[in-house]
Amino acid sequence: MEGLDRHHSKEGTPLISVIIPTYNRADYVSELVESLWRQTYRHLQIIIVNDAGEPVDFLRTLYPELELNIVNMERNSKHVHARNLGLTLVHGEYILLCDDDDLLLPTHIERMLKEIEGFDMVYSDVEIFDYIVEKRTRRATKRFVFAYEHDVAAMRRFSTFVSSGCLYRAAMHERLGCFDEEMYHYWDWDFFLRAVEHYRVKRVPVASALYAFSEIGGNMSGQHEDMRPYLDKLSAKHGLGELPTKNFLVLLEEPEVLSRKAKTEVLWDGEPIVSRRALQSVICVEDGLKSL
Repeated sequence: MEGLDRHHSKEGTPLISVIIPTYNRADYVSELVESLWRQTYRHLQIIIVNDAGEPVDFLRTLYPELELNIVNMERNSKHVHARNLGLTLVHGEYILLCDDDDLLLPTHIERMLKEIEGFDMVYSDVEIFDYIVEKRTRRATKRFVFAYEHDVAAMRRFSTFVSSGCLYRAAMHERLGCFDEEMYHYWDWDFFLRAVEHYRVKRVPVASALYAFSEIGGNMSGQHEDMRPYLDKLSAKHGLGELPTKNFLVLLEEPEVLSRKAKTEVLWDGEPIVSRRALQSVICVEDGLKSL
């Protein structure tokens, strides 16, 4: 593949390329970049692919100490195309994926890098949180842990792989190719199934990634009718048989899924991650009030 010019520097520490597709979520992706700035492991190439949405170039000014590569697509091509464009810009030995509305706790990348020794891909457990927005900052209203045993056979029926925060060797793409652009839904499940067929994959029992979920937006209930064709395509591709398109939260209560629940380390104190963009906005408002 083009790109993937892997290298070490900073006293031999491996470079990790973070790929973030984004579309009209400037406040949310600002929180994600803030969470990356707070990481205890800092040798990062951060690739933000703006899928023809509102500008996010301001992030370079807000976070000058980060290596931010911001690419603006000419037209909205959807998130899988954006991820593949990000792949062409990778220079790191490792790749870390993250959705623009998810977050990583400060020790996440350092932990993943330690855990990947002897493996090709690692993924963590997550905390799923619902939220309200106050002063350009999301504040959790509900949260629950999403932690399940790594059971490949069971994950052909119901995937508990969360791509946000997963870390893997960039060289995997030399064999697997790009993300499947025909899988608008379930691209991550498809990637997991292709990865475990050829590579060593491990779950890390720590909930150090935060997965955003708004009941109002319904981003986890899904449009079942729209998703069905993609689920059928995934099933045909991997020989999965008939798969259910039930509501995500309903699926979590089914016996075969409940039996896989696992213990994990919970790190989050529930406090919001306030971005520099949000702080800047608050300061501007306060200055405006003082001038009245």
